Amino acid sequence: MVERSADARSARAQSADTLSPVFRALADPTRRAMLRRLADEERTVGELAEPFAMSLAAASKHVKVLERVGLVRRTVHGRTHRCSLDAHGLAEAQAWLAFYERFWAERFDALDRLLVARGHPRTDDDAGDAE
Repeated sequence: MVERSADARSARAQSADTLSPVFRALADPTRRAMLRRLADEERTVGELAEPFAMSLAAASKHVKVLERVGLVRRTVHGRTHRCSLDAHGLAEAQAWLAFYERFWAERFDALDRLLVARGHPRTDDDAGDAE
């Protein structure tokens, strides 16, 4: 049987879309800050909650969102929940963004040429970027 409805196609596309939930999770600044802190070292949910005016339950909800999309791993030792960054979860998002990096590079190169043409001298910091 061949499914021809738009709803069926949409359902297949949604089930195959693992990127959108990652970007939705990353859309929240609190969750991004939590990931940044986990990049340094493993932390408890309480430690992740410390810089924010939030309860342990609220921090745990943020961690659950990050867990569901594969960005965080949580291990439980008694009552202590330890979280660590799972960078593999970011790989697909990074690959998607990397495709568009060339467009930014082209724009920066064009801006560089324009500035040089207008007589703005390059700095030593800029010299390494001209490759």
